[in-house]
This record gives sequence, structure tokens and C-alpha cells, in this order.
Amino acid sequence: MNRETFITSLFQGQVSDYFEERALDLFRYQYLHNGIYQSFTDALGISLENVNSIEQIPFLPISFFKTHRVLGSPGPVLRTFESSATTGQTTSKHHLLDLKLYERAFLTHFIQRYGHPSEYEMLALLPSYLERNNSSLVYMVDYLVKASGGDESAFFLYDFDALKKRWEAALSAGKKVMLWGVTFALLDFAQQFPGGMRDTIIMETGGMKGRGREPIRQEVYDALYDAWPNVVIHSEYGMTELLSQAYAAEMDTLETPDWMRVWVRDIQDPLGPLQSQGRGSLHIMDLANVDSCAFIATQDLGEIGPDGRFKVLGRLSYAETRGCNLLYQP
Repeated sequence: MNRETFITSLFQGQVSDYFEERALDLFRYQYLHNGIYQSFTDALGISLENVNSIEQIPFLPISFFKTHRVLGSPGPVLRTFESSATTGQTTSKHHLLDLKLYERAFLTHFIQRYGHPSEYEMLALLPSYLERNNSSLVYMVDYLVKASGGDESAFFLYDFDALKKRWEAALSAGKKVMLWGVTFALLDFAQQFPGGMRDTIIMETGGMKGRGREPIRQEVYDALYDAWPNVVIHSEYGMTELLSQAYAAEMDTLETPDWMRVWVRDIQDPLGPLQSQGRGSLHIMDLANVDSCAFIATQDLGEIGPDGRFKVLGRLSYAETRGCNLLYQP
């Protein structure tokens, strides 16, 4: 597999037509170049020659990003994204050899879903992420804020007054607004400054860690719509270990880009058959993860519908809490 040709093929709009072929190409490439993934595959008794379908590709447990240096291509590491963690927890680390690949992945899907960032004033309320280094979410949103080029586009820590003024100024200028926010900060902001907002997409990124009981999604939506009845709330699903994101409009299910697919497995059988529908532990193929591992067994419990879209139901009972996980959906 030629790495550059493979990357170019991902974003040409037809990858869904030959997803299995591309996934198998990438599996063989990562088996040969990623020592950790090769050792894991060998330990399962799986040989390279015996993987001939997408269902046979082994998924690396996401915990390996905490305990090992997961690299699947040669070259110097340019950036390391790191997950959030509570005191005493080990963080996940995703080593990137190519920041342009990450930028291309998130920007391509964003444009497909929402249009170019320049169509919006981008406001970002992500205090818990800004307070630590190496957040992949902050990197992405910072890129979108700059790509917006809007006069009011900016990051905010806890200065709700400044955020309100920027939001109002953008609306007064007739601009569309997208407000990215971690859940606890959005709820605090909505309680302090209810009413008056419109023409805005609220992009909720999850996150109540350390802020008390994790509310269910409906409670969050109800609180935000009570405060701002004229906005539209969307959700973003992403994680440190992935270069791609899924998005959901309002209470709808999450939709992935063409180069990313999701399966479930029985939570009692981590090596059991992959299922394209139903409930179980989420297993994600993100073909943009060219230089690390594209085949990840997450610690999220989820449900996939007949259209391939999915929702996250919560964390598996043995999993550590993550700062960016989506809220529980009953």
C-alpha cells in the first residue's frame, strides 16, 4: 500500500464504495509497520494471510493507547494528543506523524455536514480542555475558529459576559453562529444568560467529569432549549484515539464520514462476531488513522440502527470515565 495514494483516496467521496478493500489494505499495512498491532494480532492466533474479509480484522483494545506507543508508520512524531483523566488515571496518547492528515479528515467531514467554517462565527466554550495541553478537540476547534475568519470568532474560558457580547454582535451583523461547548459549561452559561439567541447551532461535545451526576442527554437538551428555544443543538462524538468525528443533529443518531464505520460486539464476548446492528460494545474503523491503528475496540456501549448510524449508551462498567464521552442515552 502506498501511504500517500491511500490518504488521497479517502477524501475523494467514493470510499464507501470500496471501504472493505481499503480497510483490508490498511490492515495489511499496519500489521507490517505497527509492532504493537502485529504482536496483538499474532497473540490472537490470527495470521496475515487468513484475514480476507472486514469481519476478520482484529480490533486493538483502546487501552493500548494508554500503555503502549501505538505507531503504524515510520517517521518522527510531530504532535501527541492526550486524553483527559481524573487524578491517578493514565492518559491515552495518540502520536501524530502528519497533522495535515488530521486537519484534512476533520475539515472534509465538517464541510460535508455543515458547509465551510467561513459561513459561521465560531465560538468555543471548552474550559476543561483549554486548561490542559494537547487536546485534539481544542486543536480541531481552534483550526475551525481560524478558518471561520469571523470578527467575533474566538475561544472563551469562563468569561460568559464576553461570550454573550460576541454572540449578540454576530447575530446583530446577520451572521450564523456555531457555539462549541463542553456540557457543564453550556449548562452554566445557559443558566446565567437565558433567552434572546437564535440562528445558532450549539455543538455539544459532552463532558461532565468531576461536576457531579452525569445527566442523561434529554435533560441536557431540555435545559438548553428552555434557555435558548430558538437554537438548534447538535452533538459531536470524538476521542483522542480517533482522527475522525461523528455528528448528530438534535436527538438524532450519530453519522460518521465515509471513511469511518462502527460495529458492535456482545459485551460478554470480546472476540465474538461483529454486528452491523444492535447493542453492544462499540468497535470503530477509522481509516484516517493511517499512522496509528485504524481498528479500535472502544469501551463505549452503543446501539447501531439499520441505517448504520449509532448512539452511545454509556461506558462499559469496567471502563474509566473519560472527559469527552457522550452523555448516557436511555
